[in-house]
Amino acid sequence: MAQHAVTGTGTGLRRELSVWQAVGLSLALMAPSMAANINPQGTAGTVGRAVPLAFALATVGVLLIAYTFVRLCQRFHHAGSVYGFVGATLGARTGVVAGWSLLGTYVFYGVVTSTAAGIFGAAALDSLGIWTNQPGWAGFLIAAIALLGVLALAVVPARGGTRVLLTIEGATVALIIVVSVIILVRLATGTAPGGHTVDLSVFSVAPGTDVSAVFLGVVFGFLSFAGFEAAATLGEEAKDPRRSIPRAILGTAIFGGVYFVFVTAVEVMGFGTDDAGVKAFTASSSLLGDLGTQYVAAWIGDLITIGAAISAFGCALACAVGAARLLFALARDGVAPTGLAEVSASRGTPARATVVVVIGMYIVIAMAWFVFGGAPFDLFVASGTIGTLILLVAYALATIGAARLLFFQGRHEVAMWEVVIPVLALVLVAYTLFRNVDPYPAGAAGLYPAVSAAWIVVGIVIVLARPAAARRAGQQLTVSEGLA
Repeated sequence: MAQHAVTGTGTGLRRELSVWQAVGLSLALMAPSMAANINPQGTAGTVGRAVPLAFALATVGVLLIAYTFVRLCQRFHHAGSVYGFVGATLGARTGVVAGWSLLGTYVFYGVVTSTAAGIFGAAALDSLGIWTNQPGWAGFLIAAIALLGVLALAVVPARGGTRVLLTIEGATVALIIVVSVIILVRLATGTAPGGHTVDLSVFSVAPGTDVSAVFLGVVFGFLSFAGFEAAATLGEEAKDPRRSIPRAILGTAIFGGVYFVFVTAVEVMGFGTDDAGVKAFTASSSLLGDLGTQYVAAWIGDLITIGAAISAFGCALACAVGAARLLFALARDGVAPTGLAEVSASRGTPARATVVVVIGMYIVIAMAWFVFGGAPFDLFVASGTIGTLILLVAYALATIGAARLLFFQGRHEVAMWEVVIPVLALVLVAYTLFRNVDPYPAGAAGLYPAVSAAWIVVGIVIVLARPAAARRAGQQLTVSEGLA
């Protein structure tokens, strides 16, 4: 297979990353410490106490989808991730739509995570007495500052960036696990505040709650996992991509499943499974920060909140890295402006593409801040939902492509019975998407599916308006993936 990496020439990406550095990008983009502190609140809004159940369902879906990425990464390695995979299996036009979709997801997730950094950062400054009596736009301001740091760090070589991301995320996750264990022990021994105890009802839907509503909450479960496949965008920079990238993707998905189900169960039980507990859960400014303060010590709560802010920043950085490589791949194949395909000769990264995607994130935040006048958490929920719905479409295309390649095209390199895995993945993704549009959400939430669909439609229009570019992209994919 031809390799794009050409070190030192300014025309390719450097092949220098290990499996642990690939894990670093996936973990940073998944941001388990940030996600555990804020994403479950979105789920609780629809399923109440059954947050861990929704995350367990999301885990099943993610593991099924991970199969797709593992199989594809064993054969292909492409900076465009889903763009390259779908383009090579379903054709260049569909690949462009998938790549455009995933680009949108990473941009919206960059908004989600930088906003989360602003929310947690503002909460930490208030708790520490550094900035009290904050205005409502405090979170937006800190988010904007965080994006400046993202822009500065995203253009440095990926090796240093992924090492920093893995270190920060690993330390914060370790602290969260320790605190969660302490909370669980106190729940089990009857020494928890408020008389709370271990209550396995968190894995069941409360009376009066429609079971189908769980799949509305599953969206925030997928949001928490989103990015587990980010290592796929480093396929042209890993030393041994056919082994290290699949291992990074599968390992991240398995860890995320165990971690999120355990931590969310402890969180809900820690606040209490009754109506009052769920209300306090959804109103918390930092789930594990508040629990750490109640169950361990105030300084632990502050430390977790600060760690969540740093995690969110690291995730925003990973979003910029992933989005820039997707835009780079689209530009290199003639779909996006070719100037964005330039790689910095000194840094070995797509610097121009990075600047463009970060500016896009700034535009979304500025509109929410100055045009719509919403609160930072409103932007967090909106961007998270929009990005996840787009992502599910990209996942579905990748899954269909993998099924076609593995089971219905050429020689069969895997057992035929494995076809049930992508089929189950498609069923779960399709039903999740269906439950988010039927019944169609009212109010501001009605914009989320509409914006998601509009982004995908733009990708389709690009393909239809530039058929020659799509054909060239197909030729480039054929050569680069060794399919000629």
